[in-house]
Amino acid sequence: MAKDGGPDWNGLFKWSIAHGDGTKPPRALSEEDRKWFMEAMQANTIDVVKRMKEITQVMKTPEDVLQSQGVTPENIEDMLDELQEHVESIDMANDLHSIGGLDPLLGYLKNSNAGIRAKAAEVVSTIVQNNPKSQQLVMESNGLEPLLTNFKSDPSTNARTKALGAISSLIRHNQPGISAFRLGNGYAGLKDALGSDDARLQRKALNLIQYLLHNNKADRSVATELGLPKLVIHLASSDDSLVREAALSGLLELAQDKTAGNALPDQDKLKDILKSRIDRISAMDSDDLHAAREERHLVDSLWKECYNEPSSLREKGLVVLPGEDAPQQLPPDVAGKMFEPPLRAWAAARPAQEDDSDSGSGKKDPPLMLKF
Repeated sequence: MAKDGGPDWNGLFKWSIAHGDGTKPPRALSEEDRKWFMEAMQANTIDVVKRMKEITQVMKTPEDVLQSQGVTPENIEDMLDELQEHVESIDMANDLHSIGGLDPLLGYLKNSNAGIRAKAAEVVSTIVQNNPKSQQLVMESNGLEPLLTNFKSDPSTNARTKALGAISSLIRHNQPGISAFRLGNGYAGLKDALGSDDARLQRKALNLIQYLLHNNKADRSVATELGLPKLVIHLASSDDSLVREAALSGLLELAQDKTAGNALPDQDKLKDILKSRIDRISAMDSDDLHAAREERHLVDSLWKECYNEPSSLREKGLVVLPGEDAPQQLPPDVAGKMFEPPLRAWAAARPAQEDDSDSGSGKKDPPLMLKF
C-alpha cells in the first residue's frame, strides 16, 4: 500500500511488468505475491451492492435518529451523490428496488430540506433515464405524485427544476407516465414554469412541452386552451439564448400543425419578435454568428413556415455561413438532447430486460454509515 493509504499503483505496475513482459515463461505465483496482488486490487474496489444496501439503511432511518447521531443534510446530499454514481448503471438502477432502496429514495422527495429534495429528484432522474423497467417501478411506487407536487409548488426553485427534470426522464417514451402527467394537471405546472423568472426552469419546461406536443398531437388543443403558445412567443425574445432557442423550436413545432383551431396566436407580435431577432443576428460579428447557428436556422424555418417566404436572413446569406453544412429540413431535436443522461446515452437502443441542466471533479469519501 502507498504511504497515503491508497493502492500502491506504482508498485503494482512494476510488478505486472516484471511478471508479464513476455520475455520469460509464466511462473507460479508465490503465496506472498498472490496476497500482495489481491490486497492491491481490492484496496480500490467497492462492493457496489453492499454500499447501496448501506445507503438504503440510512435512507430508511428516521430523520430525528440521523440528527441525534450528528448526520447533517449535507451528509445526506453527499450520500445521494454517491448513490447517483452507482445507479448510472442500468443494472444497479434496477437493483435499487430489489434491495428496498427505491421507496425510501422517493420518500426523500418529501424531506423537509430543499437540498435533499432536489438531490433525490436528481437520483430518480438518473434511475429512470432510458430505462423502461425503472420507469415502471417508479410509476408503480407512485413516484410521479411527489415529483409533480415539488414541480408545481416547492418553495425552492432548484427543487422545482430538479423535479421537472426527473418528470421529463420518467415520462419520456412512457405513455402511462404521459397520461398520468396530464391527469395530474402537469400542463398547468408547465404554464407556471414558463412564467417564472428562472431560465433553467423555463428551458426545461419548454423542452418538455416540445417533446409532449411532438409525440401527442391531441395535446396541442390543451396547450392552446391554457395559453401556452402566447407564453412561448414571449420567451422567444428572452435574453437567455438557450431559452430563445427552445422557444423558437417549440413555436416551429406548433406552426407545422395545420389543424384547424391550432394556428399560432398573436401573429403580429410573433412577426415583430422574429424581425427583431433577424436585426440582432444581422448585426452580429463572425464569432457570435457561429455561436447563434441554431437560432439562425430556427428563425428562418419559423418565418418560412408562418409567412410562406424565406426570411431576410437567407437573402443576406446568414442562414448557412461559408464552411457550414446546410441545415436539416427539420430543425435539430432541441428537446431530445436535454433528456440524454451523462453516462447512459448508449442505453437508448438497449431493449428492456425481463427482470431488469454540477458537481466538483474531486471524488468524495463515502459518508460515514450509522452504527446500530
